[in-house]
Amino acid sequence: MKILLLGDKESTYIWDYFDPERFKGVDFVISSGDLKREYLSFVVTMLNVPLYFVPGNHDKNYVELKPEGCVNIDRKIVDHSGFKIMGLGGSQWYNDGVYQYTEKQMYFDYLKLKPKILFNKGIDMLVTHSPALGLNDGNDRCHKGFKTFVKIIDKYAPAYHIHGHEHLNYGLHKRIIKRNSTFIINSYEYYLFDTSNPERMI
Repeated sequence: MKILLLGDKESTYIWDYFDPERFKGVDFVISSGDLKREYLSFVVTMLNVPLYFVPGNHDKNYVELKPEGCVNIDRKIVDHSGFKIMGLGGSQWYNDGVYQYTEKQMYFDYLKLKPKILFNKGIDMLVTHSPALGLNDGNDRCHKGFKTFVKIIDKYAPAYHIHGHEHLNYGLHKRIIKRNSTFIINSYEYYLFDTSNPERMI
């Protein structure tokens, strides 16, 4: 299965110089947030495959109008041909903006999803905007990761945790790390991979 990840920065390679051959065979697209609505709608139109997204802390315009043609998976679990994807958007609370949450709020939202996780017999992918605490997160309040995500990863061992929020051009983090059997992938700008080898960009 081939998956395209997007996050935090619109890629000029995709938006201005789209090459259909480069993205041929993509099964679905994941956006981890902080991207323009028009950009996501462009991608879903060009690829004609499902695009699942969670909002980032800068996506307050999503409240008024969601990206056209895209599927909001925030606080939801979706099934893509048997592949179960759970979304938890937003960042740590820092200035009372939209899509900002305390650790307690995020944990409560996870608890509300727990019956659905059990019903689905687990999840294959966790999609968040923020990283998990201590796993490629930042030090300031805004960029600190959520302890709740660590609990989800450790309890359900999804194959993938996809997040954004931490910009790789700062040079502070790796694109991919692992926690036990879970591949944790930063979606910054874009990353295209095949599930047979998630550590290699295609």
